Amino acid sequence: MSLRDTGRGIATDHLSHIFEPFFTTKEVGKGTGLGLATVHGIVEQHHGWVEVESPPGKGRRFGFTCPACSRVRPAGRPRDESR
Repeated sequence: MSLRDTGRGIATDHLSHIFEPFFTTKEVGKGTGLGLATVHGIVEQHHGWVEVESPPGKGRRFGFTCPACSRVRPAGRPRDESR
């Protein structure tokens, strides 16, 4: 999955920090900095990864990739924990 916007983009010196918990560029009281850290954690728990492209002044693109399951469980069917 990929999401793109057309905003200012992310400053180069911020890119290496955007997935850190509580990192934010917003003023105090305007955000917690947990959104991207949470997304990154969930995607990694599913053995996936997040890619970020953010050329200055040209918006940003986040790509989320999770590997496919080898078996698909029908909806509503409980997981067999013995496997």
